[in-house]
Amino acid sequence: MDLGIRGRKAIVNGGSTGMGRSAVLALAREGVEVFVSARTEDRLVRACREIAEETGAAVTPVCADHSREDGRERILAACPDPDILVGTCAPPPMTPDYRAITREDWREAIEISLLSPIEFMRSVLDGMVERKWGRIVNIATVAAKYPGEIRVLSGSTRAALANYTVAVSKVVAKHNVVINNLLPGMHHSAFVEKQFGERAQAKGTTYEQEVAEFSREWRIASERFGDCDDVGAFVAMFCSEFANYITGQSLVIDGGATTSTF
Repeated sequence: MDLGIRGRKAIVNGGSTGMGRSAVLALAREGVEVFVSARTEDRLVRACREIAEETGAAVTPVCADHSREDGRERILAACPDPDILVGTCAPPPMTPDYRAITREDWREAIEISLLSPIEFMRSVLDGMVERKWGRIVNIATVAAKYPGEIRVLSGSTRAALANYTVAVSKVVAKHNVVINNLLPGMHHSAFVEKQFGERAQAKGTTYEQEVAEFSREWRIASERFGDCDDVGAFVAMFCSEFANYITGQSLVIDGGATTSTF
């Protein structure tokens, strides 16, 4: 299916691994020119090269910390007028005890997962409105909608982001600028593989066993974790011409772990 976005320009923040990388890949396959930011240069350059070779699209690495003002300036200098903005970031660690969260933990989480995407939206929305076309997708977390102590540091800041984006989406929708959120659950990202790999090593089990145990404990209906490319596919769809009447939505992608009618 042609999503109608060939030739568009996109910024994908946090796009060197995991769901961010999958978003870059999905957009590049549609012929989008993608500018990809991340903090680790070698991994970022390698990911962009691999995606460019696979898709034939222009994929430009921008080594920068998008949670910092100077990093945002560097990214926007590389692509000052994006048609598409996709935001994600490495999630904070799981928080099995809310009392152990420090003030510095809160500051870092707020900077990277709330203030940074808000500042990016403020920077690009006027141009999108003027051009009468724009797509913004924030890859957040299912914990933004379904709170839990284990994800309180991640979920609370992304819940605030979802509130902000939905409010702003109502203002810009009449200009063919649509803003949506994806709320993924557990996926086989680099972060998850590292965390569950370390857990398996400490317990003398395997990564697969730890994933199966977590899936049972948290009642994931599909009894498995998701693939990051599934999230990337939804990013591309939400950025497409077919999404021009979908705005202010927060789509849960969690394999049936949560229960809600709406």
